[in-house]
Amino acid sequence: MSDLALVGVVIVSHSREVAESVAALARGLAGGGELAPVAAAGGTADGRLGTSPELIAEAARRVERGAGVVVLVDLGSAVLTVQMMLAEGDELPTPTRLVDAPLVEGAVAALVTASAGADIEAVSAAAAEAYTFRKT
Repeated sequence: MSDLALVGVVIVSHSREVAESVAALARGLAGGGELAPVAAAGGTADGRLGTSPELIAEAARRVERGAGVVVLVDLGSAVLTVQMMLAEGDELPTPTRLVDAPLVEGAVAALVTASAGADIEAVSAAAAEAYTFRKT
């Protein structure tokens, strides 16, 4: 990875396997050049279903490259956990954004946009815009 400041992407799911698979899919679909950093934070530290503030904070620190971090989540308590972490203000890099976006489509859109060197506003908007992608 170059020294270019890129927005990092964190995928949070209640399941380690889901988070890792969504991150791998986004990497695969966004491939073809240098990718922005993406990390999965799924499940609990002991491998159960759930969310872990520690795993989320660790993933955010791993992907932080000087341009901020975008976080995408799957369900209720993952949302609440990230919102709590943002409110506390000391566990996540600054700036970190929780984006209201579909997990899979949003992750792909965020990673493609971040890899192009876009700022955190554009990466967040691209992920959120994924709600408008129609499948019929």
